[in-house]
Amino acid sequence: MTRYADARATLADPRLSKNPIHHSEAAHAKGKVGIPGERSADLMTHLLNIDPPDHTRLRRLVSKAFTPRRVAAFAPRVQELTDGLIDGFQRRGEADLIHEFAFPLPIYAICDLLGVPREDQDDFRDWAGMMIRHGGGPRGGVARAVKRIRAYLADLIHRKRESLRENAEGKAGEKADDLISGLIRASDHGEQLTENEAAAMCFVLLFAGFETTVNLIGNGTYALLRDPAQCDRLRRAAQEGDEGLLATGVEELLRYDGPVEISTWRFATEPVVIGGQRIAAGEPVLVVLAAADRDPERFDSPDVLDLSRADNQHLGYGHGIHYCLGAPLARLEAQTAIGTLLRRLPDLRLAVEPEEIRRRGGLIMRGLRELPVTWGPII
Repeated sequence: MTRYADARATLADPRLSKNPIHHSEAAHAKGKVGIPGERSADLMTHLLNIDPPDHTRLRRLVSKAFTPRRVAAFAPRVQELTDGLIDGFQRRGEADLIHEFAFPLPIYAICDLLGVPREDQDDFRDWAGMMIRHGGGPRGGVARAVKRIRAYLADLIHRKRESLRENAEGKAGEKADDLISGLIRASDHGEQLTENEAAAMCFVLLFAGFETTVNLIGNGTYALLRDPAQCDRLRRAAQEGDEGLLATGVEELLRYDGPVEISTWRFATEPVVIGGQRIAAGEPVLVVLAAADRDPERFDSPDVLDLSRADNQHLGYGHGIHYCLGAPLARLEAQTAIGTLLRRLPDLRLAVEPEEIRRRGGLIMRGLRELPVTWGPII
């Protein structure tokens, strides 16, 4: 599905399942669709692979971590992480903004949110790096990283459960407020959350919560550096503290060159007709989000980057019950990251010709391999 109206209808159609078991081809139902290694690591029961009522139950449990109030309270930490990463390369006058900035920022942020101890977060960064490097190539590299993450999450959930037990007995300090502890408390209070479900939830938040933000920051910065007029507008807004243009600007970057090219797989549970196209039961359906968000029947001048675009109900984070749960956090990270970059590095520019920039392979995600930049003296 490539047209906006068809794409939006598809994303919200309850006759289309996210569970690969509904695929008409047994090979796909047995693991050819999805994140490599997640089935063998018992990580299948997450929000990208299930339907209501299980989807409703699990989403309700984890949605508490992404309320506007909770995300707003996390803003100072995102700013601290952003400034710390820029401090690491500002005096050098050059950097690869993917590997030195856009990649580590969401990793450290989601680790903080999950409750991964600071001393373990570099391990998560390494495992996530394996997933990104191999995302469009050999599945073995991703599967190995998934198994390491699964083993670590099992141990971390165990340690946190013990800590919560000691806390209840008065042996520990303040109450843990991280997401993993919240999931454990929910499961211990009759919410029917299995350990596999808890681990799978943490895994998909890590996987989906970091790579999309890496691509949003990378693609967005690249688009701005190729459009000096729009880049200057956003730079002035960042310097003047104009949060309004930063907010609409990030929405436009999501539409213009979003982090996800194609939606995750859906499978018809019965014969369906969408946009005049007949779809048999068991057939897969893919939504090309990037095409829908450039549909001229929906967006005026869709190939023009306009940071103040008002009518901008893009599909960059999906639609319907599977709308991206972490979208508020990703928006916060992108606004903070891009705004701070432009404010602190006012002479930021590409260090190579645009045609030298390479994109990563893969069907779902849309991101850059690297983004070499340079800038003038510190002002």
